Amino acid sequence: MTTRVPSRRYDSVRQDWRAILPYAKGSLFFDHTDKLENAYVMLSVSLNEAISLRQNGDSEKANQEIAVVGELCSRLALRINAVLHAMGQHARHFGIVPNLSLLDATNFQSELGQRAARHSNLVCQLLLSERSQFLNKLNTLEELVDDLSDEFIRIATEVAGGISRMPSRLWEFLEQSQFDLNTCLRETDVLLKSFLLVLPEDQLAGFDFTICGLARARRPNPLPSLNLIHARRISAIAGE
Repeated sequence: MTTRVPSRRYDSVRQDWRAILPYAKGSLFFDHTDKLENAYVMLSVSLNEAISLRQNGDSEKANQEIAVVGELCSRLALRINAVLHAMGQHARHFGIVPNLSLLDATNFQSELGQRAARHSNLVCQLLLSERSQFLNKLNTLEELVDDLSDEFIRIATEVAGGISRMPSRLWEFLEQSQFDLNTCLRETDVLLKSFLLVLPEDQLAGFDFTICGLARARRPNPLPSLNLIHARRISAIAGE
C-alpha cells in the first residue's frame, strides 16, 4: 500500500526552517547535520592551518598540510551528496515535494558556483511542476559539490607537490572552493529540514538507511604521497 504524502504545513522555506520537527524527525535531522558539520569543520580547520603556515613563511609544512585537506574535502563531498541523493531517490519514488527556494548566485564566490546557480534558476523557470524544480535543485547541488571538490583536490595536489608557477592563485581558489562548499552544505541543511517536514514517519528508517549506505559506499582511502582520492558522483550507487 502506498503511503499518502502529507500536505505541507507551511508556505515557505523560511517557515520550515523555524518549525520544530517531531522527535524522530528531529533526531534524524540533527544526526546527519552534525555529521555534515563535523566533516566541514575538519576541512575548514585544516585548510586554515595550512594557510596560516604559508602566511608565516613555512611553505613546506603548509604544502604537507594541504595534502590532508584534499582527503577531508573528499569526505565532506561524499557526505553532502549522500544526503542530496537520498532526498532525490525518495522524492522520485514517493512523490514527496517540500517547499523550495531558488539558489542565490550571490551566495557563491567562484564563477563555477555562480554559473551553476544561474543555470539552475533558469531551468526551474521552464519546469512546470514543483517536483521537477525540487529534483533540479538537488541535481544542481550534487553536481556542483562534485565539480568543486574535484577541482579542490586537483589543485591541492598541485600545491602539495609545489609544481605551480602561481601558487598564490591556487591558494585563493582553495579558499573560494571551501566557501562555496559551505554554501552547498547550508543549502543541503535547509533542504533536508523542509524535506523531513513532509516525509511520512514510516519512511524515516528507510530514508536514514539510504543516507548511511551512500555515505559508506565510497569511503576515501588513505592518501599515498600525492595520490588524492576524488569524490565522485554517487548516482550510480543509488540502485533505483
